[in-house]
Amino acid sequence: MDGEAADPDFLVVGHLAKAHGIRGELYVWSLTDHPESVFVAGVELQVSDSAGEHPSDAFPGLEIEAARPYKRGYLVKFVGLDDRTEAERVRGRYLMRPFEEAKEPGEDELFYHQLLGMRVETTDGRQLGTVHEVYEVGRADLLEIRGPEGTFHVPFVASMIREIDVGGRRLVVDPVEGLLDQ
Repeated sequence: MDGEAADPDFLVVGHLAKAHGIRGELYVWSLTDHPESVFVAGVELQVSDSAGEHPSDAFPGLEIEAARPYKRGYLVKFVGLDDRTEAERVRGRYLMRPFEEAKEPGEDELFYHQLLGMRVETTDGRQLGTVHEVYEVGRADLLEIRGPEGTFHVPFVASMIREIDVGGRRLVVDPVEGLLDQ
C-alpha cells in the first residue's frame, strides 16, 4: 500500500443495541469519539447491512428526531420509527455516517483506518511488519502487527509510539522490554 490509506465512504458511529419502550426509541451504543456531534436532532445516519460493512439498501437513512445520554450510550428517537415493532426491525445493526460529514481529527489524532497497512519499525530500526488490525480493548487500544517474524500486539499508547508518518505510511514504536519476544 503506497501513499495514504483511502478514506472509507462511511464510518460506523453506533450500534443499535435494543428497542427501548413502546414509542420507537432505541438504545444506541456509541462507537465514535465525538458522540456530541453525531447523536443530535437533524443528523441523518445510514443503517448497515447485516455484515455491518456497508449501508443497507433495505433501510432508508434515519434522521435523528431526539437523543439523550442513557447509561453508557444514548436513547435515540428516529423520525418515522414510531413504535417498538418498527424499532425492532433495525435492532442489531450498525449506524453509519458518510465520511465527509465526520469531524476532522485534532492535531494529535487520526482515524484508525489510516493505521491499517502502515509499516511498523522499532526505534532501533527493526522491521516488525504492517498494522493489520486495531482493537479497542480496555484502557489502551491494541495494534496487531503482522510481519516475517510473526504477529505482534503492541499497545497504541503515547509511551510506546515515537512517530506516526501518515503520508509516509510509517509508524515507529519503542516497545517495553520483552514485548516483542516470541
